[in-house]
Parts: sequence; structure tokens; C-alpha cells
Amino acid sequence: MIVNKRTLSLLVDNTPGLLSRVSGLFTRRGYNIVSITAGVTTDPAYTRITIVTEGDEDIIEQIVKQLRKLVDVIDIKVLDDATSVSRELIMVKVRVEEHQRQGIISMADVFRGSIVDVASDSLIIEMTGKQDKVDAFIRLLEGYEILELARTGITSLSRGSDDVRYL
Repeated sequence: MIVNKRTLSLLVDNTPGLLSRVSGLFTRRGYNIVSITAGVTTDPAYTRITIVTEGDEDIIEQIVKQLRKLVDVIDIKVLDDATSVSRELIMVKVRVEEHQRQGIISMADVFRGSIVDVASDSLIIEMTGKQDKVDAFIRLLEGYEILELARTGITSLSRGSDDVRYL
């Protein structure tokens, strides 16, 4: 069995409890959610949910079939790297002494991160990018004390307009 990470993009009705019903479906069937993000679309009646999950093709197919049964689910796309754009946002607070500050700022600049808060003993860095870029940046910070780290999870959209679902 080959286990792959797959990204699912769901367009759903923006109804109370929907995120709980979606995550409950995964829990009841023993499927893993690696990452989940949700947010309202340009039309407040609809929400886009991006789920990264793991499984072989049969499991992914079962997950999609089960999700399609939920009454609030309008559309589901299984996205792949070649035909979609995926990003993750992180904010990381790092303890710094004055002599370390410029080195961390330079490192953040290389990764196109932004310093969003400066305190006498810490910096908060904000960065978006593909998951491997974010992971590489975090690995570089291992020599410093990371005080707090927040990751949004993956969010994705398919490229182009061919498969856009208009409501």
C-alpha cells in the first residue's frame, strides 16, 4: 500500500456545525487529517475548506465519496501539485539577543519573511510559502529558542479557470 498526502478542496454551504460534521466523518472512519483550513468565500453563503489527508488511492476515493454524501458539500476537487497552488502561513516568535537580531532578520529576508513584531528580547516572523519552504525555515531556526509557533495549515486552489464552480 502506497500512502500519499492528498489535498482536497471543498466548496460548502456556510452553515453552523459543518466543519464539525466534516471532521467527524474523518474521525468515525479512522482517516487522518494532516491539515485543515476553512474560510468564507467572496459569497458569505459559501465556505472553502482545504483538507490535507493521507491514504492510498482507495482510501482517498472513499473519503471523497463519503464527503459527497454530506448535504452541505457543493463541490470537491482532489488537487495535485502540478495543477494547483498551495501555501501555508506561519508566525514564529524567536528569542533573540541584540547581537543575534540582524542574523535572524537576514535569514527571514532570504525566505521572503517579514518581521511583524520586535521586542527587546524577541522577534515575530511571518512567512508564507510551500510547506517544504516553511519547514526549511523552521529547521534553520533550530539553533535559536523558538518561543511560539503558529501554522495555518495548507490552503490550495486549482490553477486556471477551467474547473471553477460558479454558483
